[in-house]
Amino acid sequence: MTLPLDVTKLADLLRLAAKSEILPRFRRLADGDVRAKSEPVDLVTEADEAAERLIRREVEAMAPGALFVGEESVAADPALLGKLADADFAVVVDPVDGTFNFASGIPAFGVMASVVWKGEVVAGIIYDPMGDDWVMAERGAGAFLRRPDGEAIRLSVARSAPLEAMVGMASPAYFFGDVRERILGNLAKVRFFANYRCSAHEYRTFAGGHVQFVLYNKLMPWDHLAGTLIAVEAGGYAARFDGSPYRPSHVDGGLLLATDRESWQMLRREIIG
Repeated sequence: MTLPLDVTKLADLLRLAAKSEILPRFRRLADGDVRAKSEPVDLVTEADEAAERLIRREVEAMAPGALFVGEESVAADPALLGKLADADFAVVVDPVDGTFNFASGIPAFGVMASVVWKGEVVAGIIYDPMGDDWVMAERGAGAFLRRPDGEAIRLSVARSAPLEAMVGMASPAYFFGDVRERILGNLAKVRFFANYRCSAHEYRTFAGGHVQFVLYNKLMPWDHLAGTLIAVEAGGYAARFDGSPYRPSHVDGGLLLATDRESWQMLRREIIG
């Protein structure tokens, strides 16, 4: 399909933001450069804000008709998030995904962007500043690991596995009360699960064929739109907990990704309950 902007240029822009605004601040943040938002582990840094300003300025030049939805822009103007549902053309950006890791000096963070066109996610990009590469997908064209030298490797999800042999990524942070206890108890049925506190790297791990599932409850578009498209283009199956498709406007309802529909149904039954 013909996309409304050049995805390669958008990918290069994420790399530019990382090299000019994010990496120079890694493990060099002063006390005043890190602030809590909704809770002590929900952080924003000078790197997040500076990177988003750069990306927004360049996106507005590249695609003047696009709605720009960035995590920090929404933090400043919550009403912006509601505009995504009706936008014909939007660019959604997470300038530093894994801010807790970044602020802690842990090298597991990423820069993500997705392109929404007429209600559908048509492109997704996850850039890893430490590895200096991208995982990328365009709707209907597959998912690829791309390097700055032009090398491209097609991605494919793992083979399915019995429940007791599955490994996966699960984020329990936004399950609460009895639901959290049930989910964590049910996850004992799989071989093991991990949580990187960075959806960028969790989606990369899934799309690269290293785990059989990914599980989230809270759905903010900058965290999940790019990764879900990449995962599906790598051959995975994704749906909200009730089986409905995940859309750009969704912020709740949970999200489960698996290697195939049959595995998804088993995980939904055995883990979500």
